[in-house]
Amino acid sequence: MIERLGNLGAANPVAFWLALAACAYFSVMAVRLAVIDVRHHLLPDRIVFPSYAIAGLLLLGGQAIGGSADAGLFGVPGLRVLAGGAALWLFYFLLHTVYPPGMGFGDVKLAGVLGMYLGFLGWGHVLAGTIAAFILGGLWSVGLLAARRGTLQSAIPFGPFMLAGTAAAMLLIPAA
Repeated sequence: MIERLGNLGAANPVAFWLALAACAYFSVMAVRLAVIDVRHHLLPDRIVFPSYAIAGLLLLGGQAIGGSADAGLFGVPGLRVLAGGAALWLFYFLLHTVYPPGMGFGDVKLAGVLGMYLGFLGWGHVLAGTIAAFILGGLWSVGLLAARRGTLQSAIPFGPFMLAGTAAAMLLIPAA
């Protein structure tokens, strides 16, 4: 994301500020949702649903105004942002459908927002952020089992791992 912000800053200051605002919003949203999910095993719609609109406007605006060399999916700027959100939402929806106790619907709703952020950067980021979430969640679960603080039936909030995986992909992987 840092590389993408630098490119946008050099190309178009308005696109830079839109993308930076999207990152700032992500940070605030991520902290709020992680704390709520850890405490209550809940990802509130009053935070997740507005995030679709806010992230969508900021990321799509930055993509459209920025006029990056990457024309987007099928030559349409910004379509990758929407497609990333849809793809990640669908993936988590399928997981929820296959085993509802293992994946809450709040995680499904959050996945669409995170897919938009990752789609803004590229398909590699969508994949990396998703894999990172499952690795982090798995490591946490193994740690709970090893410390005897949980069992195989223990419910863990997955939202914080989804958010951490997305943040890791945004910060550590260079933009496509």
